[in-house]
Amino acid sequence: MYIAMNRFRVIKGMEADFEQMWRSRESYLPSMRGFISFHLLRGPANEDHTLYSSHTTWRTFEDFDSWTKSDGFRRAHAKVGEPNRKVLHMGHPQFEGFQAVLTESIPTSDAAE
Repeated sequence: MYIAMNRFRVIKGMEADFEQMWRSRESYLPSMRGFISFHLLRGPANEDHTLYSSHTTWRTFEDFDSWTKSDGFRRAHAKVGEPNRKVLHMGHPQFEGFQAVLTESIPTSDAAE
C-alpha cells in the first residue's frame, strides 16, 4: 500500500472556502486503477493558519505514479494557479509519500459496531 499526502497551511478565516473547494471538485480518483480511498483532514489551528492534509491511499506506488501521469490528474489540477483564483493557503502544499510496512485493521463486520 502507498499513501500520498499533501499538507496545506490554510489562511485563518478561509477554512470554509477551502473545504468547499474540495467538496465541489470533480474527482477522477475512483476511475483509477489501484485507488483505495481519499480523505481531507483538518488539523490544528495556529495563529495565522489551519493545517489540512489531503490523503490518498493506493494499492501500490506504481498505481499512484500512473495517476500523476494521467489525464484525470491533469484535469483535476487544471485550475491550480489560475491568476483570478482566490488564495486560500500559504505557499505550495508539502507532499509526503509513504510506503506501508505494517498495516493493522479490524474486520469490516466489526467496524460498524
